[in-house]
Amino acid sequence: MDTTTALQLCRFLHDASLMLLWGACAYLSLLVPRALADTVWRMVAKPFLLIAAIAVLTVLAVLPVTTANIGNGWSDALDAGMIHDVIFKTTVGAAWQAQALAAIVMAGALLLPEKRCRYGLTLGAGLGLASLSLTGHASMLEGWLKQVHRANDILHVLAGGGWLGALVPLLSTLRLLGRPECRAEAQLALRRFSNAGHVAVALVIVSGIVNTLLILKRLPTDWSSPYQMLLAVKIALVAVMAVLAIINRYVFVPWIGRNHDRALLALRLGSVAEIVIAIVVIALVAVFGMLEPV
Repeated sequence: MDTTTALQLCRFLHDASLMLLWGACAYLSLLVPRALADTVWRMVAKPFLLIAAIAVLTVLAVLPVTTANIGNGWSDALDAGMIHDVIFKTTVGAAWQAQALAAIVMAGALLLPEKRCRYGLTLGAGLGLASLSLTGHASMLEGWLKQVHRANDILHVLAGGGWLGALVPLLSTLRLLGRPECRAEAQLALRRFSNAGHVAVALVIVSGIVNTLLILKRLPTDWSSPYQMLLAVKIALVAVMAVLAIINRYVFVPWIGRNHDRALLALRLGSVAEIVIAIVVIALVAVFGMLEPV
């Protein structure tokens, strides 16, 4: 595997794990009633602890891979001098330091009791996502425009991660609607997800438009450009996700009272489809985020 492909893979695994952690843990910590959040967490804890481990390990892996990509290939991956220069003399290194701090927070959170673990993972994943703005195309700008772009990047990834990550515990919450002792809290959690989801989807769309205009200053219509082609595919997939979210909320949710089982099945399938599309979007960003934005 060449260094560029390895770096894209690391970026994909790291970004996807952070988004899933941020959205799921923030949803359970802030929007789901405590007793229900504890029940849902016990249902999803094992996969999310694995996701947290991936987020931490990819921080460790990305440094030698980045060093190899900047240098002369894999022979430079473990060169101490090269690694030192990357960490302390590049914007990529500054971002890595912030990501390493976020990884320490997440690793420490794994040692905490259940509720505090969720809070710690929320904080660590949020910091990790925010640190992504320190590199990328925002760093090509200067002055106040650079800061605006970085702030918009942070808003974009936090909103997108909130949307994606919350869908996973939402699937478990839908299962609990069938339990009489959980039904009232599950209905409240679903209403809160719906309200927050409207905001998250709107923020993803608006901040995505702003990012496109800041980078290209126009819509991505040049299909001869790999960057613009992949960006256009991403935009189309996000549009499909938004349509699915609208159908889930305004078609399937009202069905629950009339045809409970079929409505819940449709909601689960729609949510799974959104998750799959979002993972594809993250993979696309991991690739075209390293391309020249022309």
